Amino acid sequence: MRTVPKIIAIDGPSGVGKSTVSRLIAKHYGYKYVDTGAMYRAFAIGAKNSGIDTQSDEAIEKFSKTVEIRFEDSKDLELAGPKIFFNNEDFTSLIRTPLATKLSSLVSTKKSTRDYLTHLQRNMATQGSLVMEGRDIGTVVFPDADIKIFLDASEEVRAQRRSSDTEQRVSEELGQVQKELRERDERDKNRKHAPLETAKDAVLIDTGKLSIKEVTEKIIEAFDERLK
Repeated sequence: MRTVPKIIAIDGPSGVGKSTVSRLIAKHYGYKYVDTGAMYRAFAIGAKNSGIDTQSDEAIEKFSKTVEIRFEDSKDLELAGPKIFFNNEDFTSLIRTPLATKLSSLVSTKKSTRDYLTHLQRNMATQGSLVMEGRDIGTVVFPDADIKIFLDASEEVRAQRRSSDTEQRVSEELGQVQKELRERDERDKNRKHAPLETAKDAVLIDTGKLSIKEVTEKIIEAFDERLK
């Protein structure tokens, strides 16, 4: 008998540990891991490289019809995550830069961008159980997910974590990182289409004083309880 694919939706702002935790959860259950942030970054870089007007919904919609985005498992999946390809070009290294972060935050406010990538993300669920992380997974992409997790932490904690990330400039001051986080949060929470918000039935976890292992264990415990 074929089982129905399970969906674990993990949302939250930057710097809460979504990617690391999501990869560990996916490994624990043997589910596919999907980083929707990587998809938005790849799409934004691809759009910029194509020279289209990224402020135009019409131009983005037309551009999306020429785009193929796919993931491919890497040798070090747990630590590095899967590789991402944009029209068969490896974009993995291109998306982990401050520029990609900024561009994706801006392009993701466009309805045509979100419509296209939401469609791709929902199609992924037809291929098997998955852990999907992002900012609107439990509210928009999969409102009927088997479990919805919302990870959060204070702005100060998240800024400290981001400042130590390899994608941040070494010379960047903590205050600047915090400022950029605040601006990103404002765009994500106040955008017209699919804003960052906590689903009413989500399990809320403050990661500020928890280790990655502790956060992972809390999610596994919550999901296992749902499966009973």
